[in-house]
Amino acid sequence: MQNISEEWRDPASRDGEGHGDGAQGKPRADAERETLMMELTRLVQKSVRESSWWERRGIDCSILTAAFISLPAGFLLLGSSQLLYFLLGLLIMGIAHAVITVKGTHLASHGALSESPAWADFWAVFFIEVCGSFSARAGVQAHVKMHHAHTNVIGLGDSSTWKIPFLPRSVYLFIAPLAVPIITPIVAIGQLKGQSPFQIVRTVLCVCLGFFSQYYLLRCVSGLSCSSALVVMLLCRAMFSLPYIHVNIFQHIGLSMFSATHRPKRIYQMTHGVLNLPRNPLLDWTFGHSLINCHVEHHLFPFLSDNMCLKVKPIVSQYLKEKKLPYLEDGYVSRLRLFFNKYQELMVFAPPITELVGIQ
Repeated sequence: MQNISEEWRDPASRDGEGHGDGAQGKPRADAERETLMMELTRLVQKSVRESSWWERRGIDCSILTAAFISLPAGFLLLGSSQLLYFLLGLLIMGIAHAVITVKGTHLASHGALSESPAWADFWAVFFIEVCGSFSARAGVQAHVKMHHAHTNVIGLGDSSTWKIPFLPRSVYLFIAPLAVPIITPIVAIGQLKGQSPFQIVRTVLCVCLGFFSQYYLLRCVSGLSCSSALVVMLLCRAMFSLPYIHVNIFQHIGLSMFSATHRPKRIYQMTHGVLNLPRNPLLDWTFGHSLINCHVEHHLFPFLSDNMCLKVKPIVSQYLKEKKLPYLEDGYVSRLRLFFNKYQELMVFAPPITELVGIQ
């Protein structure tokens, strides 16, 4: 088992992040800010140490296992000639695909599925490449090394990759996300540039394995024609594309953005630049708590599983409120309305840089 002290090294240093801009001349203030993060870390660490394996990883692994177990029923129902059964099979397949490719890939990218580094690497390749049709190396680099290490820092982790300025707001918010299953492997091919021959071959083989396995089962088990199998694959993979895109933009864009040379300390950066959405039974299960209602906790402690993020949520929220730090929360519909009404400001124009006076 991995040494727990090793797992609780400063999250910023694990992500390759420095701490702020090094405000020289304010050592006492800097020490106080570091103490805030260290104090909160100790509180969360205590909760993790008191938790069982079932709480730390078992619950999330069980949800992922349930998604895989549901797949045979989905394939069989998709072979039914009765519309109701066919639609039920489509729904099962779509939900299972979302659990595996969103929740599974996200946890795997952070190494949250296993305490063994070797198994963590295996699950990252399996979930991101075989199931998610993307490059594991590029996915971890973009998400963990950039987005988490430089959250809301202009030009680094500012979520600008989600912006497509030339698209009208209605197309971007309600139509374009449906193309995510097609765009993902295309982007993955572009991300192979600069990778080693071994990584390129592995990624191509894993992506093809995942794609053709589903296609083969739809053809042989469900008995679908070639065109029908492809359409069903597209529908299943696009079923949760709208909330997937929405969640990724709602929780960062429109919040405080920072300059790379004048960023605040980590605890201020995350509390000002990350937002939680409310509990949602469907999205909590398919996307995971760390992407929905525990996103603040996830950015502060990115190597916690979804269930552990939920467990430490009261500790984190209470601590931040006691220290007069922001704990940002907003509703899904409220954020959707904001982005629809202020689409140009949020998704087209360059965001203003926030200067946290008294914190820098």
